[in-house]
Amino acid sequence: MAAARRHKRVAATQPGFLPLKADLDGNISDIKRRKRVNRNRKKNWNKYSDIHDVEEFLDDVRLQERATGGLISEKPDDGLFFVDFGEKDKDTQPQEPVKKSRSSKPLRIDLILQPDSHIQAPKNILAFQQPNAKKQRRIANKAAKLAAIGVVSRREKLLQLRMTAATTRVPVKENPASNKPFYDLWTAGTPETADPYYLEQTKQKRVRRPSKLNEKPSILPAVEVVAPGASYNPEFFSHQELLREAHEVEVKKLKEEERLHRQLAVNGEIATEESTFNEQVEGLIEEDDEEETEQKQLEEDAEDTAIGPSATQKKKTEKQRRNEKAERIKELQRRAERQVKFSRQQLFQLRSIRVNLKKQEQVTKIRQAQRKARQEAEKSMPRRLGILKFQTPDLDVQLSDELPSSLRSLKPEGSILKDRFKSLQKRNLIEPRERAKFKRRLKLKYTEKRAFREIK
Repeated sequence: MAAARRHKRVAATQPGFLPLKADLDGNISDIKRRKRVNRNRKKNWNKYSDIHDVEEFLDDVRLQERATGGLISEKPDDGLFFVDFGEKDKDTQPQEPVKKSRSSKPLRIDLILQPDSHIQAPKNILAFQQPNAKKQRRIANKAAKLAAIGVVSRREKLLQLRMTAATTRVPVKENPASNKPFYDLWTAGTPETADPYYLEQTKQKRVRRPSKLNEKPSILPAVEVVAPGASYNPEFFSHQELLREAHEVEVKKLKEEERLHRQLAVNGEIATEESTFNEQVEGLIEEDDEEETEQKQLEEDAEDTAIGPSATQKKKTEKQRRNEKAERIKELQRRAERQVKFSRQQLFQLRSIRVNLKKQEQVTKIRQAQRKARQEAEKSMPRRLGILKFQTPDLDVQLSDELPSSLRSLKPEGSILKDRFKSLQKRNLIEPRERAKFKRRLKLKYTEKRAFREIK
């Protein structure tokens, strides 16, 4: 870059350089001699560096390149001058009819938008690049050399085989959807057809929903009506019925607690001196007896090893093997005869077999009815959706002496928020959950401030 600038500066000093600006007349005598200073020092770099003339020269060069496409001194005479032959003779020259057409004259906005620079745009290298161009060129050259020799590559062979197979292939049945007329979504009108394929393609047909998507997870209503005994002024019998239900719930809880207490209860025997002594000496008196039994067992084992039968088994003879084979064949024959006899006897048991089949059918029908009833009952019961089970909330019931005399003296019970939350769990919309327990990782540290100590 520095060399190019130096070349242009030298070109500007030549007598043939034509400046385009008025202030660049090319007189070297007007240029002042620069002050000789030490430029090795950093503080003198900008202080004694005058590049005003260089910048003016470069601006003039850039202006010539934009206006004329290069330096005027380097252009030929044909590009700068033309020969004026005067006006053409109107009598000798045939007059051409003038066509008044506005289309031949460019618009003003188009003239403004036209580039005013004669410098060509830089070449976009990325537009001419191809991925793996060198590799593809090498493969093409290699294929051309092999084709000149007469060698066919494996890829060409496979392509030829596919072409031959395509010509001899059995014609495939045409897809009926492919024969449908093309429909443009952006047209104004709609074709007069109710074809399902057309409705699917134009998004006018709804997506087919699964059958179970319309089924509710529970048949219970969103808001259950409470029992009539829960009213603020209930009837006597309805209130007693509600009290009975609450009593049954409490009795069930008490029975469960008693069962757990019985299972976890410790044996209530009282320890005496004799039992304490037996526990202390347990395992100390029976050691001698255990030693005697071990010695007797060792002696018996020794006698068995000395007198018992030999561990090696004698090899069977051919006669024994033939006898065993004959016995096996006879056993198979006996089983076959027994099966044939049993199948013959079943002919005389058709009536009893028919009765048994009817009984089995009745049992199957009863089981099917029970299964269906159980499935219907499960629809109104909460399912196991998570780790926790659904806990039925307590009944909001008032005792007989707690019933208010009027609506003004009624005390509110329960919580609407908890009731809605339990209803969502009961209808299988959300899983049963508990409040998250916050566990503090670090203990709290209490300190007394100085001002508080002073008050003490």
